[in-house]
Amino acid sequence: MTNEELRLSVGASPGQRTVSVVVGVLIAALGATYLVLPLVADGLLRRLTGPGDEFATYEEARDLPPGLLPPALRDSGSGGNQPERAWLVGLCGLPFVLLGVYLVLRVLRTAAWLDGSRVRVRGAFASRTVDLATARFDAATVPSHEAGDDARVREARAPAIVAIARDSERRVTVPLRGMGLATLPPSELRALADAITLGRPLDGRDGDAHAVAANLRRLAEHPFGG
Repeated sequence: MTNEELRLSVGASPGQRTVSVVVGVLIAALGATYLVLPLVADGLLRRLTGPGDEFATYEEARDLPPGLLPPALRDSGSGGNQPERAWLVGLCGLPFVLLGVYLVLRVLRTAAWLDGSRVRVRGAFASRTVDLATARFDAATVPSHEAGDDARVREARAPAIVAIARDSERRVTVPLRGMGLATLPPSELRALADAITLGRPLDGRDGDAHAVAANLRRLAEHPFGG
């Protein structure tokens, strides 16, 4: 086992990154447009309805949304909160802005490093680190590779492993998919397996960890799609 930090081949392929960034930017731009439209429309309306240049009738302003009409041209029975409602409509664009920004950050920042037995996984906003040599593992995410399984079924079984720090119960998800590949390269799978079994006894409560490492080594010998 090497003491050099190893960057794992997690994340999207260059082509997938490009597509995801373009889609994320478009979503964020659409949301931003929807968000600032009431402000732009309100400013334009104020200029159009300034002193000495007000609309005389609703016919002159029929193309404007009712919520942006001057008070004198609104229906008296509609209440006095139309501008506020227009702003609330504009705020509907905020989730799209956040979604687009999150998509771009997740695609560009997602990465993982193995340093000795410690693995660090970086997501869209933060990084988490766990010592694989002492961590517990979520049995529901343990990868498996059984002869005769359909390739798509086997691939679905190994999206990631979830390591749980014994001291803090912090859960760290370690992706097992490579950039444009069904799984990480065999050398990286073996490195993860070695980190998991480093210094562990062969029996007792570490049985699940050894099972995870054994499955990772089998996966390295017989990759999905291989």
